[in-house]
Amino acid sequence: MSAEAASAPDVTKTGDLVHLDFDLWAEGGGRTELIDTTHEEVAQQANAQVPAGQKWGPRPHAIGGEYFPGGIEGALAGLPIGEEVVREFAPAEAFGERDPNLIELFSMHEVSRLPEMRREDAHLDIGTVLTIEGRRGRVVSLTAARVRVDFNPPFAGRKVKGTFKVVDRITEPAEQVRGILELQYGRGSEFHIETHDKTITIRVPDRSKFDIGWMATKPRVIDRLRTTLHPHTIRLVEEYVTPTPEKAEKGEKSDKPAAETPPAETATAATPAATDAPAAPARHPRKAPKAAAPPE
Repeated sequence: MSAEAASAPDVTKTGDLVHLDFDLWAEGGGRTELIDTTHEEVAQQANAQVPAGQKWGPRPHAIGGEYFPGGIEGALAGLPIGEEVVREFAPAEAFGERDPNLIELFSMHEVSRLPEMRREDAHLDIGTVLTIEGRRGRVVSLTAARVRVDFNPPFAGRKVKGTFKVVDRITEPAEQVRGILELQYGRGSEFHIETHDKTITIRVPDRSKFDIGWMATKPRVIDRLRTTLHPHTIRLVEEYVTPTPEKAEKGEKSDKPAAETPPAETATAATPAATDAPAAPARHPRKAPKAAAPPE
């Protein structure tokens, strides 16, 4: 290897699984709006709404994947690992140009019959997100009789500016599995993962066993594990432990009915019948013998 090649920086390539730090902003219309970030202080300064349970810090990311729009994902390939870079993207490279044909008008009667508007806590206002015929859109105007809904992506028509830092490449097999789970499903830290030779064993956490989201995501997780780690076997383990009733604490009254715990007399009387031993004759108290008369 030449000295020039040895000194070349380590850069990302499409398909790499990495830890990524980033801040992503949308610019346009005289305002700058935070799209997403891995930094808590940035979110706080932008007064951004943060999902409950949000974890901060570098996230697993597949270079060239589907988390960002294609133009942004393409720009992440070839980044030097460990260096912070700034990139700007035209609307066409990010969330696309705004399409006026995707802004549609609906009657208030149509909107009021949507499932989300039949809930007790339903509220219709500018910015309300509605799902109509399988498409998600935001309310941009409304009157007593009409509702105008914009089905363009939220940041369509706006330039995007991003600050990115690829912290490191994920190479350890168990961490690669965890990263794929985080990317495809989330809650990667809740799964117990073991890798041995060509076998991957994943223990599913309790909260995911009956989660429809996990059931739908499972095929994608398996497919990604196969293409990334090339295992011979993938084992998904779901354990269901039957709970046992706790014993009553000493001094506490038992919740069992009295019939289930026979009194001592009943248990003693049943013993001869159970063992086929003859019952002992009943004993009666004897009178005390008279004292012998003294000799004359």
